[in-house]
Amino acid sequence: MKQPKILVTGATGRTGRAVVDELLAKGIPLRAVVRSEDARSAALERKGAETVVADMFDPDSLLAAMRGTQRAYYLPFYDPYMIQSATAFAVAAREAKLEAVVSLGQWLASPTHPSLSTRQSWLMDQVFSMIPGVVHVRVNPGYFADNYLRLTGYAAHLGVFPDITGDSEDAPPSNEDIARVVVAALLSPDKHAGKQYRPTGPALLSATDMAEILSRVLGRKVRRIDLPWWMFLKAAPRQNAGAFLVSGLRYYVEDHKQGAFALGAPTNDVLEVTGRPAEDFETTTRRYAAQPEAQRNFRNWLHTFVDFMRTPLSTGYNLEQLDRELRFPMPPAPSLAMANERWKTEHGAQFTERPATERRAMYQTWIRRSA
Repeated sequence: MKQPKILVTGATGRTGRAVVDELLAKGIPLRAVVRSEDARSAALERKGAETVVADMFDPDSLLAAMRGTQRAYYLPFYDPYMIQSATAFAVAAREAKLEAVVSLGQWLASPTHPSLSTRQSWLMDQVFSMIPGVVHVRVNPGYFADNYLRLTGYAAHLGVFPDITGDSEDAPPSNEDIARVVVAALLSPDKHAGKQYRPTGPALLSATDMAEILSRVLGRKVRRIDLPWWMFLKAAPRQNAGAFLVSGLRYYVEDHKQGAFALGAPTNDVLEVTGRPAEDFETTTRRYAAQPEAQRNFRNWLHTFVDFMRTPLSTGYNLEQLDRELRFPMPPAPSLAMANERWKTEHGAQFTERPATERRAMYQTWIRRSA
């Protein structure tokens, strides 16, 4: 049986690369959309992927990229005009007569959320679901494990784990598990047609729990520290977090503190969709701890220490100025997830909130099994 050819957008990003790797491991032909021919696109080609340069805002460019493919993975990117990209992609998908589109959205997606990207993510879901003749599957995770583990270097070299979420709980999925859910949906779209999946890790964890896991993996004491928001705004550019992404993150932090990411978590979606259980946070952490920049030596320590000391002196983002310059539209009555009855009703139909005692018991059970 001939395998379908799959188009992958965002192929050089963290989850996009994981989708590419998963498809190639299964011997599935794919075409990776890239912004330009460079070292990253060359690396994809060496792996065995076909690459094509396309403008993600241009329907004609996207249609040309889709010709000869049957299914597609759409990875949105943080941009004030991301809904234009999604709409252009939907128009091209209709013209190319794709069989299916699997899109990566957001757990918080809502038409009344104060984050523009989250409102646009909700609109993207609606646009894709209305493409005639094209199966749509939503993969809407919350905070990724990657969001926390980007700071593994600080834990490895300085023994600190900076946190902006107030030690509230989450069950963060790995990039690889998200990719496995995406690929399973792409390979059997009729089975998953019209469904929404929320891949999570297997246990709810606080940042303190994560610091304990980092301590175990790194073989040193790691202490969680509260990172002030003003400090994060200065650190974000140094972590390659764009201003528009951070403009939404200021709201997600509050959602996190109010329990929006703990609502209904963990789920069994990874197991049910892929047939394999979700990987635990410690397994994901060991992969990050094995990266060259996390190796404990004087050079890495010095680089991390200097970066840490320079952060308070750096120029950070001014989000209020960004809002004024871009004239972000705002709904008449914006509300965060846990204050939004519509959001809670829609999500509550699928997930129920577990009592805190049950969540902690699940975590302790998971810890004993991992020991």
